[in-house]
Amino acid sequence: MIEVEAKARAPEDAEERILQMGGVLDGVENHTDIYFRSPVRDFASTDEALRIRVKDDGVYLTYKGPKLDSKTKTRLELSIRVDDAVAAEKLLESLGFSRFAVVRKRRAKYRLGDAIVALDDVDGLGRFVEAEIPADRDNPTDRARVLEIISSVGVGRPIRLSYLELLEIARSSAAASGNAGESPPKSEP
Repeated sequence: MIEVEAKARAPEDAEERILQMGGVLDGVENHTDIYFRSPVRDFASTDEALRIRVKDDGVYLTYKGPKLDSKTKTRLELSIRVDDAVAAEKLLESLGFSRFAVVRKRRAKYRLGDAIVALDDVDGLGRFVEAEIPADRDNPTDRARVLEIISSVGVGRPIRLSYLELLEIARSSAAASGNAGESPPKSEP
C-alpha cells in the first residue's frame, strides 16, 4: 500500500475545521510506536523505518519506505498484525535489530471522504493534524488532496518529517542548549 500523507501543526480550532469540512469522528486511539535500528543499513540515511505499533485494537509490525516526493510524506507502507508486541520485539532483536526510540500519541481519527484526518497529541511535541489517503499507487491527485486538507486545517507549511525525526531534533536542541532534562520545545523545527 502507498500511504499518501501530509501533516502540520494543529491550531486550537482544528477539530471545528475538520467537522466543518464534513469530517466524521471515527474514534480515538492511543499509539505506542517502538522504532528499530537495522543491523545492515542506516534507516536514517535510507529514509526508511521499521516499527512495532501497539494500539488499542492490536499490535502491528510496519515497514515504511523512503518518501516518494518532496512535498508530502507519500511512501510505501507494509503492515501486518502480530499477536504479541514482546514476542515481535524479541524476534527482531534475535535478527540483530535494536530498539531505537519510542513515540507515544493520542489520535482522534476522522473520516473525510476518501481521506483519514487525524488530530495527534504527541508526547514531547504537541498537537498535529495529519491527512492520509491509502492508495494502491502513488497518485498526484491524492497528494494534492492531502495538501489541500492540511492547508485548510493546519497552521504553517506542511511538515515532511516523521514524529520520530521531530523528537530527535527536539532532543538534540534541548541537549545542545543544556536543557537535556527538560521537555523539548514545541516549535516547528
